[in-house]
Amino acid sequence: MKIVAVVVTYNRLTLLKRTIPAVLANPGVNTLIVVNNGSTDGTSEWLRTIIPREPRLRVITQENVGGAGGFHTGIREAETMQPDWVWCMDDDVFPRPDCLEQMLAAAAGDHSVGIISPRRLVDGKVFTTEFLSFDFSNPFASTYQGRLSRSKTPVDTPTFISGAAFEGLCIRTEVIHRIGLPRPDLFIFCDDTDYCYRTLLAGFRILYVPAAIMDKQPFFTDDNWAVRNVKKKWKRFYQVRNSSFLNHTYGRNAAVRHLRGFNYVAGYIITAALTAPFSRAWSYSDIPRLWRAYTDGIRHRLGKY
Repeated sequence: MKIVAVVVTYNRLTLLKRTIPAVLANPGVNTLIVVNNGSTDGTSEWLRTIIPREPRLRVITQENVGGAGGFHTGIREAETMQPDWVWCMDDDVFPRPDCLEQMLAAAAGDHSVGIISPRRLVDGKVFTTEFLSFDFSNPFASTYQGRLSRSKTPVDTPTFISGAAFEGLCIRTEVIHRIGLPRPDLFIFCDDTDYCYRTLLAGFRILYVPAAIMDKQPFFTDDNWAVRNVKKKWKRFYQVRNSSFLNHTYGRNAAVRHLRGFNYVAGYIITAALTAPFSRAWSYSDIPRLWRAYTDGIRHRLGKY
């Protein structure tokens, strides 16, 4: 069995130095493709020093096109190597040495499984964004139904799910042949959700494997609400735009296609309006930008802002 791993990185050299050896410590990884999205923190220089010592490592350097563009490039390159599976992750997760083995063992013999998702731990605690089903019918309900993080009992056995993040997803090559590559123009956010949904529409299933473990780097743990929102605010515009795009694309009625995205952006606009006078987390100038993100989504105007 041939496995090609893809790691997308941008200006997180310290984390990348931990991710690369963790991936290569997994038996079965034939090639590791690192997609460097134009890092300016010495990543390119460091990668050049280790390539001669690691024959399995390949590096692609490009402009910063976000996680979506990075995985688009990496998976496209991996597909040319004709692997059985493509193992994808960001630079802030660190697979344990048997992570890949556990995933492949859980899916062995079941060709309906198109994607395998590992369990992620943050400081030893389960971190889950996985969910059981999509809802594209009710505009007042969440798109993501049956979140594993809200399960009353721990999910400790392999479980079929509907969506997970590009943080360790192992994709069967037949899926790539069938549905193509991730949408690069999403830049960040929802590219993994979109890819998972397209996988389900193509008739494949997605398997969550708790025994396959990755450790995930915690972020913003000591920040208060205002500081955390200042750091993440630029991402919110992509989040609003891309979630509006997904609901407009896959919504089964006009209410989901238009109203769900509106409900979502309205929450941010109200928060910005109420907190702008008292906190630096939001400003009044953010409100038209949020509205633009929503209208861009429903009009399918994507790309990098």
